[in-house]
Amino acid sequence: MQRAKTSAGLLAFRRSSGQLEVLLVHPGGPFFRNKDAGAWSIPKGEVSADEDLKARAATEFEEELGISAPPAPWIDLGAAKQKGGKTVHGWAVEMELPKDFACVSNTFELEWPPRSGRTQEFPEVDQAEFFLIEAAALKINPAQVVFLERLVEALGKGVST
Repeated sequence: MQRAKTSAGLLAFRRSSGQLEVLLVHPGGPFFRNKDAGAWSIPKGEVSADEDLKARAATEFEEELGISAPPAPWIDLGAAKQKGGKTVHGWAVEMELPKDFACVSNTFELEWPPRSGRTQEFPEVDQAEFFLIEAAALKINPAQVVFLERLVEALGKGVST
């Protein structure tokens, strides 16, 4: 029996004109090309058995966005289990993107089209965008909505960043 996978990620947020916005990423590659609602995610990646969760979250943030993860303090958003069984551990941090930001993601190779014998390279993330929290709840993978709810709750309780 295969062990369920574990990922760790970092949800960047900002307050713009008094409204909360979160930074989500859209997966690259042919499977997600025409998918929008429910396809976006927090920047995250798989954790190896002996790896520190926060270190992996910071690494994935940098690999998927092309910028360094902001230093702590991070807000612990706990864990969420996705439909396929993967457990995602999340944190949040307040930040603005650099003025010259352009999403520069690492890449992966995939045989495409299937059974063609041709391998193509695709970005792991093809878009990164801030969304108002209400819009983000529609865009994000449904299992990750809990991270948005926990962020709103933490900020409502005055958790400092």
